[in-house]
Amino acid sequence: MQVLPNQAMGYDRAITVFSPDGRILQIEYAKKAVSAGAMTLGIVYKDGVLLAADRRIVEKLLVAESVKKVAQIDDHIISTFAGYTSDARVLVRKMRVFAQQHRLTYGEETDGEGVVRYVSDMAQTYTQYSGIRPFGISFLLASIDKKGVNLFMTEPSGIYSQYYAKAIGLGSTEANKALEKKYRENMKFEEAKKLAREVFKEILNEEFSIDRLEAMAVTKDGVQKVDLKE
Repeated sequence: MQVLPNQAMGYDRAITVFSPDGRILQIEYAKKAVSAGAMTLGIVYKDGVLLAADRRIVEKLLVAESVKKVAQIDDHIISTFAGYTSDARVLVRKMRVFAQQHRLTYGEETDGEGVVRYVSDMAQTYTQYSGIRPFGISFLLASIDKKGVNLFMTEPSGIYSQYYAKAIGLGSTEANKALEKKYRENMKFEEAKKLAREVFKEILNEEFSIDRLEAMAVTKDGVQKVDLKE
């Protein structure tokens, strides 16, 4: 029996409906939102993790500093994202509350994977109930804790993975190929900064401007803002 177009469309109208080939189309649409977002990347180096993001400033009168793409979650955890900024703003606030609740409850700071697991569990919950949509967001979350230096990536489906270097958002396919070629373990901080600049230059081409980039690093000494200028 041939499936008519209007019948096929029905499979993407609710998060709780699987398509005949086993896909949840609303999650795939959420991933499309991530891939269309401004690119951001993370690089693990010898003493910490660097996160850098394109703020994609397209209006001349926009105050660049008002666009926040990299956020501090706790004293030893930072994050950045690709996708819907509104979704990210809400989830960043929830991650901060989770980290503070853990500190108050157990008398110690949470580890990075604990925060990643929390936000991933929340993302997965939003794939189970009708009347809601998945978060159109993927996070890169960097931390330094008892488990070492970590860089995690979350997905709208609730999956998370750990990386040495990773880019997400528009142009991330080419960016990840560049990272695979140029990344090496135990890079120094200046080498990580240089690699981040090179990747953004390669992806943004004529649109590249150092002023549209925002960066932050986390080390054993804490969190610091980073200027990517040479």
